[in-house]
Amino acid sequence: MPHLTIVANIKANADKVDLVKSELLKLIDPTVAEPGCVQYDLHQDNDDPAHFLFYENWESRELWQMHSNSNHVKALAAATEDAIEELSIYEMTKVH
Repeated sequence: MPHLTIVANIKANADKVDLVKSELLKLIDPTVAEPGCVQYDLHQDNDDPAHFLFYENWESRELWQMHSNSNHVKALAAATEDAIEELSIYEMTKVH
């Protein structure tokens, strides 16, 4: 069965880039230790530092949903409540 690929685009408010980046970085260690996490990479746009992207691969949708409901994801949401301008999450499957 192919992995579930998640692409999460996060756009920080211009005056909150450093805060958002530091909070996103806090997700990495606990997330890679979670069951089902195959890949969890954070990227920052070279031309627009307020744009972040997570590229993730999970063994199943159920395990990704457990991650989405984890305490560290909830802590991120609370810490960045007024700091994120836009968030879009795409669930994808590799076709080749």
